Amino acid sequence: MTQLIAIAVVVVVACAVSFAAGPTTRPVGDFVLDFSTPLDQPLQVRLQEIDATLRERFGMTADDAAVGVLDVARGRVAMIHPDRIEYAASVPKIGILLAYFETHPQAATSLEPTTRHELGLMAKASNNEMASKFSHEIGLKKIQDVLDRYGFYDKSRGGGIWVGKHYGKDKERYGDPVADHSHAATVRQLLRWWLLLEQGKLVSSAACERMKEILASPDIPADDIKFVKGLAGRDVRVLRKWGTWKDWRHDTASVTGKDRHYILVALTHHARGDEYLEALAPAVDNLMLANR
Repeated sequence: MTQLIAIAVVVVVACAVSFAAGPTTRPVGDFVLDFSTPLDQPLQVRLQEIDATLRERFGMTADDAAVGVLDVARGRVAMIHPDRIEYAASVPKIGILLAYFETHPQAATSLEPTTRHELGLMAKASNNEMASKFSHEIGLKKIQDVLDRYGFYDKSRGGGIWVGKHYGKDKERYGDPVADHSHAATVRQLLRWWLLLEQGKLVSSAACERMKEILASPDIPADDIKFVKGLAGRDVRVLRKWGTWKDWRHDTASVTGKDRHYILVALTHHARGDEYLEALAPAVDNLMLANR
């Protein structure tokens, strides 16, 4: 009897450990983010608290920020104004990056060093000249066709990622159907873009790995602003695409560190938006650490 009790205790403890460890090792491929994905209520409450605190600090209203965090390690999501379309500045350049690999599938395994560097300048350094070079090569309508086929823009659901103008003085322009923005995005669709990239579901797993290498581009210095500035010194890997035009201040990133892996997106329209983004990043990182 004593032996049976001991065995039972071992089994219970092992199950408890397995249950506790499960969410932190849940494969990223298991998570689906769509319009029916439920929010994780505890995470939602904490994100709303962080957002409200920061908006009060910087004199921002609820109309000035839209935010989302997707805890990749544990399969849970929280979002504030997820489907409110915003002018997105340079953030939709990730759409050009995707369209390049969709139209050049061979680039996943064979990419010329010069092209790789130029894509890095566009994606990491947000270089407009390089963005315009590739959008002209691919074509604006083709880029948006690729985004639409992946479900990144749905006019019946608030819109999404839109690339309707070259990043230059070109006259060619196609405004998005919801808000007539030349470049647009929503929190939900940006979270989806990063999630599908992590899952290896954009073009191919090889193409996703190459896109992540381009976003990392160690030979190109990261702009020390917004999320990157807020996460300085935290020993995390940050792949990100930011955007700024006038008072539209945005950042989006996949963040990986010890005991956490998450995607953070924030779109702001306020003069102090950069300060909000800089403070948001460490607050969310602390939240992810607290929920290990």
